[in-house]
Amino acid sequence: MTQSLPHPALAAADPELAALVGAEERLQADTLRLIPSENYVSTAVLEATGTVLQNKYSEGYAGRRYYEGQQNIDLVETLAVERAKAVFGVEHANVQPYSGSPANLAAYLAFARPGDTVMGMSLPMGGHLTHGWGVSATGTWFNGVQYGVRHDTARIDFDEVRDLARKERPKIIFCGGTAVPRTIDFAAFGEIAREVDAVLVADIAHIAGLVAGGAHPSPVPHADVISTTTHKTLRGPRGAMLMSRATHAKAIDKAVFPGLQGGPHNHTTAAIALALHEAAAPSFRDYAHAVVANAKALAEALLARGFDLVSGGTDNHLVLIDLTNKDVPGKVAAKALDRAGIVVNYNTVPFDPRKPFDPSGIRIGTPSLTSRGLGTDLMPQIAEWIDRGVTAAGKGDEEALAAVRGEVAELMARYPAPGLPIAG
Repeated sequence: MTQSLPHPALAAADPELAALVGAEERLQADTLRLIPSENYVSTAVLEATGTVLQNKYSEGYAGRRYYEGQQNIDLVETLAVERAKAVFGVEHANVQPYSGSPANLAAYLAFARPGDTVMGMSLPMGGHLTHGWGVSATGTWFNGVQYGVRHDTARIDFDEVRDLARKERPKIIFCGGTAVPRTIDFAAFGEIAREVDAVLVADIAHIAGLVAGGAHPSPVPHADVISTTTHKTLRGPRGAMLMSRATHAKAIDKAVFPGLQGGPHNHTTAAIALALHEAAAPSFRDYAHAVVANAKALAEALLARGFDLVSGGTDNHLVLIDLTNKDVPGKVAAKALDRAGIVVNYNTVPFDPRKPFDPSGIRIGTPSLTSRGLGTDLMPQIAEWIDRGVTAAGKGDEEALAAVRGEVAELMARYPAPGLPIAG
């Protein structure tokens, strides 16, 4: 069992909170984290988020602030902006959005008005809440229409997307999502958006690191606006960015500030700049391709064990598993796997007959394990653990789950996680 290193100031000020931080360090070290939206940041990124930049208020943009004393902050933000432009090959970047959802809201504010029609992928089919889904503010303030996937392939039917766009004439079309295991055809979406005079927003929150590393096609030639978080596959802090063509720069910046936010989180901006610096290194390209290779290897190993994968596999970092043929609900499986030291999330699958809080599937991904250095040779072992865990979940076999938990911890001890202040 690993032990966390002390945080002296934190421990002295608040022992209870320090103990919880230490417990989380041990949990992240000892478990196999397969949630596709999670990752490990480097020690340098962790340090950047804890700098004295936390102390500074900076409403406005570089050179145009409402507070004085911005000599260093302006340079930090400019550094992040220029690195974003270089890594993604965009004309404009805004690094101030607090997270992915506010970034998407800024796109609405920039290009639509309440009551306008907007179009996005249906949440149960793999889309995101902020793509016009009903329970989101975006589905309340706007007329959200959704496209889905084909019954037979679980892939987007672009004839259907085009027909829906022609009928509804949306002001904004979102592409991307949270449970999309296949390559997003940005060119096809761009063609449809241009035909109906819609703004295309590519939400690449999940795949930003893959795009940066050349392991997924870029939306830049096709999308008017690109929205992304900076964690997940990009391995940065919990923040977000909006990128666009130069013609949309003013609208985007105005929507972020003063439209939706006050002062940016400068410590996060610094960590974004650092993460982009890391993403520009050749080693990051290797990482991005390894994420995809691991996901494909894991998918093949799961298929060999009789698991039903949505769309039959994956092209990216994410695998969506329909457990209907295993006769184990997704929530039951996810909670059992957690007890076995395998961290996943339960998830709806396309055309799921079960309710969202008790769905048929689980969602897994390979960003975190790839950051720890695990390779394709270990994916069959992980598939075996998942198989044993799901079988044990169906039988209520806690001893089997405990056995897997011990094996997982033993393997994780051989692959220390970057950024974790853990002593063996």
